[in-house]
Amino acid sequence: MIQLEKEQLSRHTTFRIGGAADYYLIPEAEEEIREAVAFAKEKKLPFYILGKGSNVLFSDNGYPGVVIEIGKGLEKMEILPDGVVMAQAGIALSAMAAKLAEAELAGFEFAGGIPGTLGGAITMNAGAYGGEIKDCLLSATVLTPDDRILTVEKEELALGYRTSIIPKQNYIVLSGKFSFPKGKKEEILALMKELNRRRREKQPLEYPSAGSTFKRPEGYFAGKLIEDAGLRGYRVGDAQVSEKHCGFVINRNKATAAEVRRLIADVQAKVKETSGVELEPEVRLIE
Repeated sequence: MIQLEKEQLSRHTTFRIGGAADYYLIPEAEEEIREAVAFAKEKKLPFYILGKGSNVLFSDNGYPGVVIEIGKGLEKMEILPDGVVMAQAGIALSAMAAKLAEAELAGFEFAGGIPGTLGGAITMNAGAYGGEIKDCLLSATVLTPDDRILTVEKEELALGYRTSIIPKQNYIVLSGKFSFPKGKKEEILALMKELNRRRREKQPLEYPSAGSTFKRPEGYFAGKLIEDAGLRGYRVGDAQVSEKHCGFVINRNKATAAEVRRLIADVQAKVKETSGVELEPEVRLIE
């Protein structure tokens, strides 16, 4: 296990924002995840599980505890008969999508451009372009707060729009079991290419961000509400509502977490004032 002290979290998030974590641990095997959690408990410190840091905003003051990155060394994927796939929590969604395409297994194309790991995707039932993790997941293997390893069936995970029981129960995802139908490699790759083209065309990928900043309100689109409120391009310091897609808050250069939080609050207030809709952040705001 790799152990770092006073590690800058801006190096580990797609927003490129965040102060130092007291400890930054990178377990390279499932047993080391348990050791990392035990380390935090022994130090009487809180801990936070991180993948690729694509949906999180850490404080400028950093994290007063232990950040555990699940990625390197926890990226194995095994293809079993009948389209059943086992994959560890640290595998990048893009890598998993590419391997499934190579094996001519369809149904994961939507996830190929999501810049995260499987553990986070299962935790929040990640989705895009009409697909969600719950469409292909069979079960998740998790580490419980009392150090048990548990396999939880999909039906028990309460997978909804960007939610599941995993954070409520303080579970840590170790791996997932999936089922995919057989497809044609050229068709799968063509769909992935088309979805990635749409992403590049519509999303501000040229700037650091945490992806979609707000959850989609029922019956509305967050980006449209923000645009209608006159906030396209609105800035607080170097934090800005993207001019390309108003659903994204971007870091134009050296934005701070405080600036992003202020901008989020301003957007929520203005949208509430103009449309009566309360926007809920999708990005996790970590103190």
